[in-house]
Amino acid sequence: MAHILIAEDDLSVQSFVSRALTHRGHKITTVGDGLQAKQLLKRQPFDLLISDVVMPGLDGIELALWVRDDYPDLPILLMTGYSAERQRAHNVDELICKVVTKPFTLQQICDTAESVAAAKGGPKERQN
Repeated sequence: MAHILIAEDDLSVQSFVSRALTHRGHKITTVGDGLQAKQLLKRQPFDLLISDVVMPGLDGIELALWVRDDYPDLPILLMTGYSAERQRAHNVDELICKVVTKPFTLQQICDTAESVAAAKGGPKERQN
């Protein structure tokens, strides 16, 4: 299964997504913001990045821009509950694989995450 990094500042959403994907057999690492995600991505490989759009420090769009420059093969799934931020996320479609709108169901987030990871060829080793 995939090793997934979740960057989400809302602990209830972070826990919900983490538990759902863990239950599906994925290895999950969570962080509370984009800056923490960036530091972790520098230290270890992941098969998928799931990030909230609105976070303190480094938001999901800025994180996606950085990931595309340094880790272009890492698929990105963005989550947002704000319509303005959803439009902003869609404006960078070439950077991300999918945007999912909050609130979402357990089934929706799991199916979307797994389809994004599978579309990029599934788990693989990356060179840092």
